[in-house]
Amino acid sequence: MINRTTKLRWRRKYRVRRRQVEDYSQQAEEHLEKHFFKRLNRIVGVRRFVLSWLILAGLLISITIAQIHGLSAYYQTLKPTSGGTYNEGIVGTFSNANPIFATSDVDNSVSKLIFPGLFKYNQSDQLVGDLAQSYAVDSRGLTYTVILKDNLHWQDGVPITAADVVFTYQMIENPDVGSPLFNDWKGVKVTEVNGNTIQFSLEEPLSSFPETMTNGIIPKHILGNTDPLELRASTFNTTNPVGSGPFALSEIDVQGNTPQTYEQQIGLRANPEYYGGKPKLDQFVVYAFNNQPQMLSSFKSGVLSGMAGLTNLPQSIQNSTTVYSYNVPLTAEVMVFFNNSQPVMSDVKVRQALVQATDEPSIINGLGYPVIAAKSPLLPFQIGYNPKTLQLTTNIIAANQTLDQDGWVMGKNNIRYKAGQPLKFNMFTQDNSEFDYVSSQLQQQWRKIGADVQVFPQQPTDLQTVISTRAYDSLLYGISIGTDPDVFAYWDSSQAQANAVPGLNLSEFKDTIADQSLEEGRTRSEAALRSIKYQSFLQEWQSQSPALALYQPRYLYVTRGQLFGFTPTMFNVGTDRYSNVSNWEIREVRTTN
Repeated sequence: MINRTTKLRWRRKYRVRRRQVEDYSQQAEEHLEKHFFKRLNRIVGVRRFVLSWLILAGLLISITIAQIHGLSAYYQTLKPTSGGTYNEGIVGTFSNANPIFATSDVDNSVSKLIFPGLFKYNQSDQLVGDLAQSYAVDSRGLTYTVILKDNLHWQDGVPITAADVVFTYQMIENPDVGSPLFNDWKGVKVTEVNGNTIQFSLEEPLSSFPETMTNGIIPKHILGNTDPLELRASTFNTTNPVGSGPFALSEIDVQGNTPQTYEQQIGLRANPEYYGGKPKLDQFVVYAFNNQPQMLSSFKSGVLSGMAGLTNLPQSIQNSTTVYSYNVPLTAEVMVFFNNSQPVMSDVKVRQALVQATDEPSIINGLGYPVIAAKSPLLPFQIGYNPKTLQLTTNIIAANQTLDQDGWVMGKNNIRYKAGQPLKFNMFTQDNSEFDYVSSQLQQQWRKIGADVQVFPQQPTDLQTVISTRAYDSLLYGISIGTDPDVFAYWDSSQAQANAVPGLNLSEFKDTIADQSLEEGRTRSEAALRSIKYQSFLQEWQSQSPALALYQPRYLYVTRGQLFGFTPTMFNVGTDRYSNVSNWEIREVRTTN
């Protein structure tokens, strides 16, 4: 039994423990109040603090990623790469890819991509070997020996030999074939020396002969058994051509049923057998359009990669940042040819006055695009060019004095007369915006010295008829000169008649001193001697003023985006743009420096 003392002791302990519990509870409440409830209102602030740090951390991570990406781009550059399809637009119609028949812009373009020649002009307008490795000429200038490059193959894998070259020129020289190149090769004997060597024998020396060996070569193993009379009609010329160039024909597609929608697409694929290596482009497609607006529409819609043969850059694309335009000077001259056989132009003083009254710089500045002024029948880089024998222009005072001294008197309406005849003549030219502007300027300038000029713009076909019949007093026209100074065809008396071969003396200029100079200059091989021989011709040309030289025309090529590898300095003809087509690139990739 529990005694009283024990009970009292337990009670005291219980009360002590209860007071301790109460004290602990009170302390807990005080701590909870102090450290929890009183700080509860600080949670919002803490949340903002944590959120701010999270945002800052995220921002730092983003900046780091952006910096890494930026540094990566800094150490990388865009570089052109192989592949892709290049779509080129040309106005015209495709009818013949055979290089011994091709004449139109479209035909020549397709032919050039498929059929290389012995020689070609590079992007610096220098004559270099294409299929040919080299050539040599004998001491008399009558025999040219050409050696082919090694390992040449046709697109079907068959080796190219000297027999193919001989066959090509035999076809050109055969009148039954009807090649437009016939007159250029008349009288040239072509023989095979061995499998890779060809000999060309001329009847008389011709220093510019290598310039003629740029036409495409065709395969004997395919066409050798074709009747010459049937060669022009062969399917080889259109659907089954086999060449040795950078591209091979893959397909021809025709679209549209009306003149407004009709177009041809000539598809070409890269040729792995090409001696220069497989082209960097996978495919090349030539689009042939009926007219320029149709071609421009396709370009603006993104179908075309480039356009060839435009006269001017269309205003609708002039301000586009993705459009590149290349103005390439041609080795040609735009001239006004004075027909010396016509009464008014037979007067040398009239011709001189017209030249003197021409403000050539003003005309050139108004064209709106860069061209090189021309002041001589030779171009500045050609052998024989002499700055002392340039035509004398931009002197209207001298022009009026020349006409006064020649008896031309200013009459009514400010037109000059001589022996009752007015100083009135016509000028024929091609109907396009460039020549419309030039002829208008000449008309105004010459009116200031009392000349009444009537301008007759012509469509190309009609103009050729006018030229062939020499039915003009003056002719505003462009002629191709090339890199060699042999301009015999344009100024020698033997070429004055329309029925001459080639008959390109459009001024019907006849001068015995000039003839001798031209004939001697073209038969000399030494550059220094040729230069001396041409001086008499240049002096006669300056004094006789058979024509007015204006400027070297430009070839305008337009692309969508940059065309890598295309950096020409001058062309002889438009198809020279393909001189390095195997290196063209249109794609870009990022690479590390």
